Amino acid sequence: MDTNSLQAFLAVTEAGSFSAAAERLFLTQPAISKRMAQLEEQLGARLFDRIGRQVQLTEAGRALLPRARAILRDMDDTVRAISNLSGEVGGTLRIGTSHHIGLHRLPPVLRQFSRRYPQVQLDIDFIDSEEAWDGVLHGNLELGVVTLPPEPDIRVTTEVIWNDPLVFMAAPEHPLASEPVVTLEMLTHYSAILPSPVTFTRRIVEGLFDHHRLALNISMSTNYLETIHMMVSIGLGWSVLPATMLDGAVLALPVPTRLPERQLGYVAHPARSLSNAGRHFLEVLKAHA
Repeated sequence: MDTNSLQAFLAVTEAGSFSAAAERLFLTQPAISKRMAQLEEQLGARLFDRIGRQVQLTEAGRALLPRARAILRDMDDTVRAISNLSGEVGGTLRIGTSHHIGLHRLPPVLRQFSRRYPQVQLDIDFIDSEEAWDGVLHGNLELGVVTLPPEPDIRVTTEVIWNDPLVFMAAPEHPLASEPVVTLEMLTHYSAILPSPVTFTRRIVEGLFDHHRLALNISMSTNYLETIHMMVSIGLGWSVLPATMLDGAVLALPVPTRLPERQLGYVAHPARSLSNAGRHFLEVLKAHA
């Protein structure tokens, strides 16, 4: 059982098809099919049910999945541990981060790191914080720079780098913008534009309104905070966004109820050895706290 076959197995599982897995691994579809056939022959079991263009894991495939991830993670750790002995800072560093953090927080960090360690190839996935979190948890990413969840997760190591205050916002022409005081109950009478339900930021907002036994009137959801900012700025509803996004197009609403503070930081796997590049990246990141 070789690592290439296991990598192909994980790619097919995550992508949902042989063709998508081939694109992800920069291989041809016949090459992926051959690796899967060899792996199934070695294990003596069928790993996928092929339904049209989609594939689904069989019982044997579901049993192999966590073991395949563990094997590849251990192999990566072994390679990193041996490479770290040389003290060199090089290779590829895979990081996951959100579009908002990548746009508003990471540029000076990446600039300093790339100038200090030009031999490191940065492989950055701009994805939702929740996806980056999951990528670190399953060993697909070495580090994530993300919005941290409201509740701690003992499965990973996290550290706060930036406090990111949240603010109730609306366009200057929104009816609530002329009110001297805006209560949470008043907000429920107007359309809200919020991040999607799976995001940590949405959980913070919903938790506040649930605590006061109030129902939000959500008209639209999207994962891109810049898109929400645009829709709020043209008067389509109010929202909760980081204070760093306040500008002439939107203004802060005078809501006396304080929002829980959003925290941004990094996430790493406690059982995974960081590469020299990963350790030095964290040093640069923490210096910008």
